[in-house]
This record gives sequence, structure tokens and C-alpha cells, in this order.
Amino acid sequence: MTSWQIPASACTRLVYLGPNDNIVTARSMDWKSDVATNLWVLPRGMKRSGEAGPNSIEWTSKYGSVVATGYDVSTTDGVNEAGLNANVLWLAESEYPKFEKGSKPGLTIAAWAQYVLDNFATVAEAVAALEKEPFTIVTANVPGENRLTTLHLSMSDATGDSAIVEYIGGKQVIHHDRKYQVMTNSPIFEQQLALNAYWKQIGGTVMLPGTNRAADRFARASFYVNAIPKDEDPNRTLASVFSVIRNVSVPYGLTTPDEPNISSTRWRAVVDHKRKLYFFESALTPNTFWVDMKAIDFSKETGAVKKLDLGENQDHIYSGNATDAFKDSAPFKFLGLEK
Repeated sequence: MTSWQIPASACTRLVYLGPNDNIVTARSMDWKSDVATNLWVLPRGMKRSGEAGPNSIEWTSKYGSVVATGYDVSTTDGVNEAGLNANVLWLAESEYPKFEKGSKPGLTIAAWAQYVLDNFATVAEAVAALEKEPFTIVTANVPGENRLTTLHLSMSDATGDSAIVEYIGGKQVIHHDRKYQVMTNSPIFEQQLALNAYWKQIGGTVMLPGTNRAADRFARASFYVNAIPKDEDPNRTLASVFSVIRNVSVPYGLTTPDEPNISSTRWRAVVDHKRKLYFFESALTPNTFWVDMKAIDFSKETGAVKKLDLGENQDHIYSGNATDAFKDSAPFKFLGLEK
């Protein structure tokens, strides 16, 4: 496996379920160093490889998407033109199947989220396909460390449906239900649900866990995403959802040694599924900006790959509608096995 620098995504993801199909998904990206994120427009019709050598899964993108990369070698977050959102977050307990002779075609973990965005319009459609296990996830050590890159995948769509995909003990485990609104990091999702049930008994208006540990962030996000007003004004809704994802963010500059699940929040992304707006907020800039999916040409014939350069530590400043700030670019390459 090529030495790659995809970020170990110690993060939080939550889905707001509002009136009038007002669905909003938010996520934070937490890591101990710059994840070198940029935003990309990827049109339909792009030919992909699982980047796992001769036995790689291949496909052509059916849907265009806007994605946030890690080091411009992986898709860490994004939404496609149908309104399907995909996110990868760190999960230390992940164990993937062995990739060996006779295995199903390989898919680099760097393109796991992109595979979903390219191929499916809804969570239900994606789950139906993933249940058939069309590929074998291929991963490798975190650069410079004796530790595997271990991620789990969350998905949400314009109907408010959600799914969490994990690999536990080498087996794929899918949790699929609209009620699965929150995902963080360790422990595995099933145990997160059990911990959250405890805090629900206490009641969020009485007491909530306040540390930046993954289980505590899970409990706070679960309470607040359902406690905020069910406002019919989409802009008020966005304000509420941004408040929640900021509440579970980790202060900038804070890194806990030997705790990859506790690191500074580098950036936050929020998807307004109904209005097809993708919002982005860096910890180092004063403004939140957005990308209007409806104004992008995703067609195979005339659509183009475009990049929004966010700068080192995502410190370039954009404000308001930044859709026109994207520049034509050669596509980035997903890292995987050496040829």
C-alpha cells in the first residue's frame, strides 16, 4: 500500500429531521494536524478504479458530487446531486476482511465515500447494494505510525434516512434506520447507542456529559439535535444545526496525546438536503460559505472537474455563495495499492 496521509477522522456527524422535508446533516472534522482539505466539483461520467491493483472494482459515476478531500487523495465528506450525503469518521475498532487471492474486487478506503456518492441516490439504494458486498475494503497503516487507517461510513439523504456502515471482526455491519441521527467514534455504533440510552434516562435538561470524548459528544449531539426548534424557516434551522455541531466541536489547538479520537476541530460541513446547499466553515476563518449544487453543471458532456483551494489549514477566506470561485482542475487521484 502506498504511504498515504488520509486524515484519521475523529469527528461528529448528526442529522436534523425538520418539518416540510427540511433535512440537514452536519459533521465536524477533528484531527491533530492539517488535513489539507480542498473542495471539489466532480461531474457524472468519471471512470473510477478501486486502486487496489489488478483486482480492483471499477465503475463510472452516475451522479455528480461536491466533496471535501483529505490531502487531495481521499473523499472524507460530500453530497451528490441527488441529495445523498456520505461521511467517513475514525473508528479504532474497525477490522476489515483480508484482501487476498479469490477476494471480491478491492476498493481503497480512500474512495469508500466516493463510491457511494457516485452510484446511489438514496440511503436505501446504497444499503441494498452494500449488503451484497460488491467489494473488499483495502486499507493500510497511518503514515509514520504502526496503526491501521480505520474508518466507518455514515450516509444520510433528502428523506432523512440514515445508515452507519462498520467493519467489526472482518465482517460488514450495517445499521439502517431514520433514527440513527448521530455518529462519532469509539466505541462501535451498537455500544454508542447503549451509552446514549443511559443519558436519555437522565434527561438532557438535567445533565449532559461535557467532555470532548467521543461517547460524550454522541450524547450531547443526540440530545441537542432533537431539542432545537423544528423551525419552518430553513435559515433559522441552519443556525440551530450549526450551533449543535459547534457545541460538539473540540477547541482549536487542543490535542490529547495518544487519544486520536480527541483532537482539534479543523472544519465543519453542513448539508441542506432540500435546498441542495453545501456549507463549509473552517476553524481558522471568520466566515461560513456555501456551494449551490443547483448552479453546478454536473453533466458528463459539459461538466468539468473544479477545485476550490482552501489553503493551508483551510485558512483562505470565502464568504457567502462561493460556487463561482471554483476553478477548473485536473482530478485528484485516490491513493491505494502500488501498481
